[in-house]
Amino acid sequence: MQHEITRAIPLLDERGNLTEPGWARRLLPVYERAKVKGGATRLKEWDYYLVMGEGVALALTIADNSYMGLDSISLLDFEEGWQVTRSPMRLLPMGKTGLPERSDRGDVAVSGNGYGIAFLHARNQQVEPARLLTFHMERFKDGQPISGSVTLYDEPEESLVICTPFDKPGHFYYNQKINCMRASGSVTLGDKTYEFRPERSFGTLDWGRGVWTYHNTWYWGSASGLVGGTPFGFNVGYGFGDTSAATENMLFHGGRAHKLSRVTFHIPRKNGKDDFMAPWTFSSDDGRFEMDFAPVLDRTACTSVGVIKSDQRQIFGKFTGKAVLDGGETIELRDFMGFAEKVENKW
Repeated sequence: MQHEITRAIPLLDERGNLTEPGWARRLLPVYERAKVKGGATRLKEWDYYLVMGEGVALALTIADNSYMGLDSISLLDFEEGWQVTRSPMRLLPMGKTGLPERSDRGDVAVSGNGYGIAFLHARNQQVEPARLLTFHMERFKDGQPISGSVTLYDEPEESLVICTPFDKPGHFYYNQKINCMRASGSVTLGDKTYEFRPERSFGTLDWGRGVWTYHNTWYWGSASGLVGGTPFGFNVGYGFGDTSAATENMLFHGGRAHKLSRVTFHIPRKNGKDDFMAPWTFSSDDGRFEMDFAPVLDRTACTSVGVIKSDQRQIFGKFTGKAVLDGGETIELRDFMGFAEKVENKW
């Protein structure tokens, strides 16, 4: 079953539970922080942007997880085969970070010892609406500073919006994934500058708000690019919450969303453990997403402090296979750059 939400509704009822589990093509459910009832220290809010260009990727995060804030900058150089992630933590932000209640409006900025990150809705520019991402960090890689500014624009009309309940009162996950935004800008690391040119560079937004149970493992894969000159992307994943009303699997083609059923990640095993850098495969119960995945670079990040743990294995690589749109058209992919990840959290 894939229940589509087609009208504007309050996200939460008076008890802090979802009014209507399901998925939507736009941000129709209205999130209000004041209606959250799952506990003041359990609310998690974040904005995560991934920008991918030719041979390079940039990831930026601002997160307010109530008792812990996390701000992150990642730079990946696929040609030289390295990645660096720096993730300063803030103690007890408790919502004071000021992340907006909608993804299409409101600005947020954070700063700390030697760094700053800002996500702004750009105004008075040649292309509107647009999202402006700016950041800097004094000592990022080998003592070198990093700074940059990237504008995301040409936002598709449709995206993935999903309302997922948990089997616990007051717990929910509200998420929007926007793929295939054009990216223009640059990143400077030391004396080297990486360019994001809009004809070949795309940005993705992962916008999340929710109250989760303590221990979860999720799987997520995403990619954006061009197929035959038309913007194409996908979002696939599963792993936590009750997805009986809707999955988070979707194709994006020319600004339109095409809903998928269930997709399974097949991660190879070696000596009883996941072998993340060996070739993966992906399969779907409706036959509309069948992929091989060739890993290129492992962005590993593990944080463990007392009862808090986040073990992230985000693998960037190339997808080859087929994806079938709602009308039956088959999109053939070959070496289509994206990522797939497995993340375990206790927080």
